[in-house]
Amino acid sequence: MPAQQDYPTRFITAAAQGGTSDILARVFGARLSEVLKQPVVVDNRASASGVIAGELTANAPPDGYTLLLAYHQHTVNALLNPKLPYHPVNSFTPITQLTTAGFMLVVNPATPVKNLTEFVDWTKGFSGQLNYGSAGNGTGGHLAGELYKQMTGVRAEHIPYKGAGPAMMDLLAGQFHYTFVGLQSAQTLVRAGKLRGLAVTTPKRVAALPDLPAVAEALPGFEVVGWYGVIGPAGLPRPIVVRLHDEFVKILNRPEVRERIVADGSEPAGTTPEEFRLFMLADLAKWAKLVKESGAKLD
Repeated sequence: MPAQQDYPTRFITAAAQGGTSDILARVFGARLSEVLKQPVVVDNRASASGVIAGELTANAPPDGYTLLLAYHQHTVNALLNPKLPYHPVNSFTPITQLTTAGFMLVVNPATPVKNLTEFVDWTKGFSGQLNYGSAGNGTGGHLAGELYKQMTGVRAEHIPYKGAGPAMMDLLAGQFHYTFVGLQSAQTLVRAGKLRGLAVTTPKRVAALPDLPAVAEALPGFEVVGWYGVIGPAGLPRPIVVRLHDEFVKILNRPEVRERIVADGSEPAGTTPEEFRLFMLADLAKWAKLVKESGAKLD
């Protein structure tokens, strides 16, 4: 990578400010800026369920200056939209998977449920229109909501937002009944008592939140674990891929970064580019059945 350039490196994220993807982009972007000794600008493109962010990255010059902090929706979009203007894996150069992270089931404190068992009973017996929000079509929160409906028989209308931040603001205002949101995004509001956390979507309880049960404790087999990673346009030269991979993994392994990730309920990854590519292909296959059965589509 050239040492100098006359424009800042662009780190695109398909999330609104305040979402998990945005938080991670800013943590890594700030430290990458220190390493590269040049500005790294986080470019929030929270629209079209991440398709705009993906298309901008896929069409960028393969020079290492435009990167995307991709997450699970990136692959799921291909299942939701057969006319996607790019392939979620082949149109990109994987660099590294940064983390895996579960989601938290949260409700407004005014909701008459205090725990997971009460929530399941409440939603099953709900009379009237039950609604759940998410950060957008194809996001982990959307998949978790559909999986919950499938496993319980609950009828609930999905309300997609342009990011986790706007969704949580509307949940605070009582505009819908519940959401599954990234652990990082939810914890501040839950700890402040503004939202009530009921469960996590990881197979087992999260070390950072030992008092919150896994949804699987009430619904065996329930699991939705998201991922976050860095990709660039297809055709990135190998030396650039190696340099970027090494720098991101070094940042990931900094004690203060790892501690923050774990404290937020996530798990550090730091895979090789080849491992990350195979992981994304497997993710496509994993969610194909649920997306088909739910009838979910992009807006």
